[in-house]
Amino acid sequence: MRYLGIEPTRPRVAVFDLTGCEGCELQLANKEETLVSFLEAIEIVAFREISSEASDVYDVALIDGCVTRVDEVERLMEIRKRAKVLIAMGACACFGGVSRMKDRRGELGEVHRAVYGDGIPRETLPTRAVHEVVPVDLSLPGCPVDKAEVEQAVTHLVWGLPFALPSHPVCYECKQRFTVCSYHRGQLCVGPVTRGGCRAPCPAGGLSCWGCRGPAPDANLAELREVAREHGYSERELEERLGFYGGFGDGTAEGAEAASRDVTGEEVER
Repeated sequence: MRYLGIEPTRPRVAVFDLTGCEGCELQLANKEETLVSFLEAIEIVAFREISSEASDVYDVALIDGCVTRVDEVERLMEIRKRAKVLIAMGACACFGGVSRMKDRRGELGEVHRAVYGDGIPRETLPTRAVHEVVPVDLSLPGCPVDKAEVEQAVTHLVWGLPFALPSHPVCYECKQRFTVCSYHRGQLCVGPVTRGGCRAPCPAGGLSCWGCRGPAPDANLAELREVAREHGYSERELEERLGFYGGFGDGTAEGAEAASRDVTGEEVER
């Protein structure tokens, strides 16, 4: 595929899964109206969900899922050595995702026994996001990841086009869609402090925002807590919502504030 008469170099891309539901990987194989163009711009050399072929030679590694086992740590470190660019893809890879909840339930051995019983030994570690194990060049949040953002990241890598994650909150996109505020529908929502870019499909479909894209820059968490309180929600309810995907730390005031200062993807260097 030529661009202004020039044959671009197609990056060799490998997609890997760690602990997670693999929904972000499915996103790459969906959205059929752009799939052909997407595949023409890159060369997929490893992607278990769509092909049994695999190569250890690649330029870009897309990581889906979080780290919860020793073997995943070793595997991720090897991937990082081979990749020129490593992209964390989705809430699990960026923040730890829903697996973070097990870390807040007490001692991991007790959590293990509650889930699996005593007769099925399974190794587990405290949940970590990809950037907590190896350096990450680009983070694309969401549950699942937004296919359009992945495509934009690819155009950035292939042609050097500018790319940055949106800095506005989800509320901005609800207003663009003329969606009635979730609070007016009697639902707790963290859209006011969550990074936009998803086009707010959850509130439009009747489900309030759960914060899968992590904190928006300059998120006013103190004001959100006041709004939630005024609508009858307890501090614990808000903490559980903010901590669900791990993007706001453990959901406590201190954890959420720290996470909101540690946003990524404002500007990407090629």
